[in-house]
Amino acid sequence: MYVIGTAGHVDHGKSALVQALTGIDPDRLREEKERGLTIDLGFAWLRLPSGEEAGIVDVPGHERFIKNMLAGVGGIDLALLVIAADEGVMPQTREHLAIIDLLGIDHGVVALTKADLVEREFLELALADAAEVLSGTTLQESPIVPCSAVTREGLEQLVAALESQLAQTPGRRDIGRPRLPIDRVFTMTGFGTVVTGTLIDGQLRAGQEIEILPGGLRSRIRGLQSHGRKVETASPGRRTAVNLAGLAVDDLRRGMVLANPGTITAATMLDVHLRAVRDLQRPVRHNTQITFHTGAAEGEARLALLDRNELAPSESGWAQVRLAEPVAVLKGDRFVIRDPNDTLGGGRVIDAQVRRHRRFHSPTLAALQSLAEGSPEEIVRMAAERLGPAEPEQVVRESGLDVQSAREALEGLLASGDLVSLPSAGLTGVPLVVISDTIDRLRSNLIETLSEYHRRFPLRAGMPREALRARLGLSPRGFEQVETLWEGEGRVVERTGAIALPDHEPSPDEEQLQRCQTFLAALESDPFAPAPKRVLDEELLSYLESQGRVVRASDGVTFSAAAYKEMVERITAHIGEHGSVTLAQVRDIFGTSRKYAQALLEHLDSERITRRVGDERVLRERPRTASS
Repeated sequence: MYVIGTAGHVDHGKSALVQALTGIDPDRLREEKERGLTIDLGFAWLRLPSGEEAGIVDVPGHERFIKNMLAGVGGIDLALLVIAADEGVMPQTREHLAIIDLLGIDHGVVALTKADLVEREFLELALADAAEVLSGTTLQESPIVPCSAVTREGLEQLVAALESQLAQTPGRRDIGRPRLPIDRVFTMTGFGTVVTGTLIDGQLRAGQEIEILPGGLRSRIRGLQSHGRKVETASPGRRTAVNLAGLAVDDLRRGMVLANPGTITAATMLDVHLRAVRDLQRPVRHNTQITFHTGAAEGEARLALLDRNELAPSESGWAQVRLAEPVAVLKGDRFVIRDPNDTLGGGRVIDAQVRRHRRFHSPTLAALQSLAEGSPEEIVRMAAERLGPAEPEQVVRESGLDVQSAREALEGLLASGDLVSLPSAGLTGVPLVVISDTIDRLRSNLIETLSEYHRRFPLRAGMPREALRARLGLSPRGFEQVETLWEGEGRVVERTGAIALPDHEPSPDEEQLQRCQTFLAALESDPFAPAPKRVLDEELLSYLESQGRVVRASDGVTFSAAAYKEMVERITAHIGEHGSVTLAQVRDIFGTSRKYAQALLEHLDSERITRRVGDERVLRERPRTASS
């Protein structure tokens, strides 16, 4: 399934030609019919002699509506460039052709319309004029067919040329990541909200859950149509209408993208390879304010040239597009940039999730070159490096390559050791993959971080897991699998929720040991109401706690481990015999004060040994096991 897009100067007969070819009037707005001028996108479909159908997007030719033209031309497979024989090549002919060239559309047919209005000699001049303007563009080898929408002269030859060119056009890839750039939003009586666009990169099915970006709106596909017919599944390359559940027309706008949930993240910073148009009257300069167009989206942005200060006509270079608002765009997508009056250039998105780069920075420029022209292995490796520990399929999607090529490259990287598969831990699912350089860097950071932590806190068992994860910049799942790897390698040990280097042992000095012994002796001297004269500092108290020598019931109330064990045993025995215990009874059992009895009972509640029922405590019921 293919989509043909018209292009050409205003009043050169694009819409009339579409109607003559398809029997469908693409001008759907009342104002368009009254003025005889295409203002917004029009849509039709053409049945070819082979029986196949091709969608048609009819775009406006007037310079005031160039942004509408750009919203339609981004999703086409073949350009139908329309040039009126009685006027020849005009300004919008050149601008539309430049846009087609920038978008890399390299299959097309030129319709030399209104051929019935000129003499043969003038028609020959128009043919030569058309051939000259095509020279040096992606359409330079395209057939030129004289025709007339009024007399229908040449229409049969035009359809044959379209079919021939479409036969040479590669089909849209299906990488299992469907995207539908929305170019129209409307309400249909009895159905509700409908959006249309050209489906790329994957299939859509009736009933599936989808996400709309930017904004992250969620919906369900109530129904699908293609070329006026209901379908259960829409394939890449189809003009598709999607009936959405639970969303109003006001929630949506042209330029949003419909996709599977979680497969696209809208971006505000893009790395691009940019080429200036050849007919540009002045260079494109660094820090220029631009309008950025990709798919059906349009956004204000600032252009940062990374390898030069200005870009002359036809020159290419590396740049960053810094958008004012997020746009749903992916690596490999084509784009066009304009100022208020002219098309300046365009090219391809090299990376869509980036940080601000330094200008004239050689490593950055080399990385962009690799992303643009590198082998599949290099591209997949860079995708894995950007993501950090990630699922293999996430790396495949991030690479922007077709699924088969990306998976083969990933397997090759795993086999060579450039990519490491982490051990899956617990219930975390699929093992994550990460480049070996990242693992080496994380190991160095780990050793440095833990060594410094042990130096600062020699009495602690180790660094809290969450603090270490945050310091290493890993996701919870990534950290769990990396920790499992390091434990298997003998690089770290885990002690009661803390991570330590294997050779680390909490080691108080002689003076600290003496203070600990004095403190413990004071606790034992009055075990159920301990009130040592000298309280230990936090580090030493935490040390004794980690060693299992004391139990902190609350701030200011600490029991020796032996006393605490005895109190727990006696309280649970009392509850077992009498069914419950009160605070007053605990106070009397141990001959202690209300302060200590209350701290103890609240601690037992927090440890889920007891639970409070009114003024009494009862034992918490233990879950029944299969054997019981």
